[in-house]
Amino acid sequence: MWQQVELKLPSYRRGFHLITQDIEEALSDLVQVKVGLLHLQLLHTSASLTINENADPSVRRDMERHFSHMVPENQPYYEHTYEGSDDMPAHIKASMLGSSLTIPVTNQQLRLGTWQGIYLGEHRDYGGARRLVLTLQGES
Repeated sequence: MWQQVELKLPSYRRGFHLITQDIEEALSDLVQVKVGLLHLQLLHTSASLTINENADPSVRRDMERHFSHMVPENQPYYEHTYEGSDDMPAHIKASMLGSSLTIPVTNQQLRLGTWQGIYLGEHRDYGGARRLVLTLQGES
């Protein structure tokens, strides 16, 4: 069994946002999968995907503060600046974290740890809506 859907996420402010529920709701065939894999591909170069703490929102705020400190805006050596001061740092952060994830599926559920959730890292001030391709494969 295979299912592939494109999920359009709303525009989020800069930061890290839990999107696990959005992904699960977009996959109508998840209820059929006993064992399988879900591959997520973000179709953008200034946002990212990662898995981390899903319970305490302070983790997401700390992640944003840390990455903004680690990859600051307005560096004199950036050449790619015509899209705004947040654009080049957004590309660097997206490359550091990545644009895809593969998650096991077991008994109709994403096989995430107890405190794990899927984050969209929005690295632009005004990134706009983001698109993900979700590819589910598995056996019933």
